[in-house]
Amino acid sequence: MTHLSSVKKVWLPLLSLLCAVSLLTACGQSAQKSASGSASSASANAAPQFDLKDLSGSDVKLADFKGEKVYIKYWASWCSICLAGMDELNTLAGQDNDFKVISIVAPNFKGEKSEADFKKWFSGLDEKNTTVLLDEGGKYAQQFGVRAYPTSFYIDSNGNLAKTVPGHNDNAMIAANFNDIP
Repeated sequence: MTHLSSVKKVWLPLLSLLCAVSLLTACGQSAQKSASGSASSASANAAPQFDLKDLSGSDVKLADFKGEKVYIKYWASWCSICLAGMDELNTLAGQDNDFKVISIVAPNFKGEKSEADFKKWFSGLDEKNTTVLLDEGGKYAQQFGVRAYPTSFYIDSNGNLAKTVPGHNDNAMIAANFNDIP
């Protein structure tokens, strides 16, 4: 029994560490990938035409932004990388940019809280500039091909998906990416 106890003392922490590393990897990809240009680009592919509700229950459609560039960030409340970038996203959303800033959360999808629990949780944050849309069950997350959180989508003024970048995008990177998008 002592041998089993010593094995548990060694392997249990190692297994816990492995699980933590796996979770962090699933939560977000390295920003180095997006900075090195290995982000996927989908020129001339129409973006999925979502029809979602914001936190107050108002309908928001991608078509509402026809003729405008749109930055979309898919994120989750359990994703530490996503949460670390929320203040920065809120700052970006409050600035005068040549693109709109939208964030989307998918309640009841990939471990996200229910819609009611998410709304209650988010109301405790001070993210007044951030538009949050609710993709209940992740229908549009699947259409966009979200594989990890956060994932950014750059929509050009023609409604085409110009670029997809997994992982955190800081505000300077977002602005620079839009400089190359019509």
